[in-house]
Amino acid sequence: MLYNSTRGGETGRTASQAILEGLSRDGGLFMPEELPKLDKGLRELSGLSYQELAYEVMKEFLTDFTEEELRHCINSAYDSKFDTPAIAPLVKKDNAYFLELFHGKTIAFKDMALSILPYLMVTSARKNHVEDKIVILTATSGDTGKAAMAGFQDVPGTEIIVFYPKDGVSRFQELQMRTQQGDNTHVAAIIGNFDDAQTGVKQIFGDQNFAKELKEHGCVLSSANSINIGRLVPQVVYYVYAYCQMLAQGEITEGEEINVCVPTGNFGNILAAYFAKHMGVPIARLLCASNENRVLTDFFGSGTYDKNREFILTSSPSMDILVSSNLERLIYLSTGRNAEECRDLMQSLYTTGKYQITDAMKQFIADFYGGSATEEQVFATIRTLKDRTGYVIDPHTAVAKTVYDRYLAETGDARKTVIASTASPFKFAPAVMEALGQKDEKSDVFMVIDDLSRISGVSEPKAIQDVRTADIRHNTVCEIPKMENTIRDFLF
Repeated sequence: MLYNSTRGGETGRTASQAILEGLSRDGGLFMPEELPKLDKGLRELSGLSYQELAYEVMKEFLTDFTEEELRHCINSAYDSKFDTPAIAPLVKKDNAYFLELFHGKTIAFKDMALSILPYLMVTSARKNHVEDKIVILTATSGDTGKAAMAGFQDVPGTEIIVFYPKDGVSRFQELQMRTQQGDNTHVAAIIGNFDDAQTGVKQIFGDQNFAKELKEHGCVLSSANSINIGRLVPQVVYYVYAYCQMLAQGEITEGEEINVCVPTGNFGNILAAYFAKHMGVPIARLLCASNENRVLTDFFGSGTYDKNREFILTSSPSMDILVSSNLERLIYLSTGRNAEECRDLMQSLYTTGKYQITDAMKQFIADFYGGSATEEQVFATIRTLKDRTGYVIDPHTAVAKTVYDRYLAETGDARKTVIASTASPFKFAPAVMEALGQKDEKSDVFMVIDDLSRISGVSEPKAIQDVRTADIRHNTVCEIPKMENTIRDFLF
């Protein structure tokens, strides 16, 4: 399986080369030459552990990894770092199946891929005889940064640098990043929003002079964002796993179609579900759930992607995004893998802030349904679900549940539906408490977490305890034009 850039500048890369490079030098994203199929039936796969299933999925994409290499990466990632042997348990509540993706070290779904990416990266470097230090450069809207730093902490031959929007993440997310241990971890708050941070990082990747300067210092850039194919492929696994769990538990019959609803920001998580569908999982509709930054909802409704709008800070900050980078991969597929057409659309987005797709492309993406939720609706969903079932969800998951409930009412499509539950409610305790009618004026976020634990009857995760007792180690703040200088300060 070889990989090509969505913009045509690089072709014929192996999986390990694509993982190492992260973002193509032409600004495009790496895509496999074809979306592979599972080579075993879902009934057979339903008897496997998460680790065994991960191998069956990932081997179809990472074909230049030996079985021994890939199994080592998988078994090293999905171990006791997760607080349940199931890794991603499926919980049936109300009218949906919640796929809990927050049982890793940082209690958010990013752990699912970022626990394995360091192992994939180090293995890829060894396979390609890379001797330079790998510098992981990442922009985060809240969760990727901490999960990436936790994954790469003290991994030999790597440094990791994370930029996050100052005042644009939750207090707990900020504390998670600023207390991160590891001699090779670096964090900077930027004056701006996530889109500013993400654009800045992309521009740095495209700066060939800066790349030469880094090379002179024995460093090479790579990415841990979901633009890296090594982040996306592990995410495909848990959608296959969700279907297999439903099959094993007798909730569905083999071949029965399900829907998947995903709270969506950068589009990687729902794109992974789309990949799973094309691998052979019977997924009918992909419900793309947005918060008040509803650029994707409008896109799926109109065929016009337009980021020229107000950027809104919400209680679901990981979705406060107006430029969904991974959508480029779907656009590329919808053009029939026409890299030139895809490049022109992305250039239009860069220069005018918008682009329009053709009717044929709209037809290609018809499996997707776009919906959004207001803050008021999100809070009502959290409260209603808790009152009805005792189950407490975070604001991101509540965006998805709100959109799913509306979709069900509008369409009557009663297929069983998996909702990606992307973060622990403890990570967003102040917002959850407010939703439950217990708005807490306490300035100490950990006191609010204590209150949520009492009300929900659930003990706080170990990740909370770790941050509670940690010292703040990172205090850097920088302006957008000075991001490269900040990298120099960290590395040289």
